[in-house]
Amino acid sequence: MMKQEQAETVALQVLAYIAADEDRMDRFVALSGLGPDDLKSRIADPAFLGGVLDHLLGHEPDLMDFAEEAGIDPMSVQRARAALPGVNPDW
Repeated sequence: MMKQEQAETVALQVLAYIAADEDRMDRFVALSGLGPDDLKSRIADPAFLGGVLDHLLGHEPDLMDFAEEAGIDPMSVQRARAALPGVNPDW
């Protein structure tokens, strides 16, 4: 099992990946309803970071692209999600 600190690091990497592409960021903002100020104020919230991972896990093309770019197994993202609050019990 992944430690929460490691999971938070993965989530921050995912958030940077999302923010690096205007289309991905627009999709994240549209689906989450969060604005730039919300992102800044919640970046240290483990539950928010879990939501970031949920977002990526919900869109397989981005998940696979992120995993390739980060040089990690896509399952690492799922393991990171399991280590953060609000985990989906189906995972």
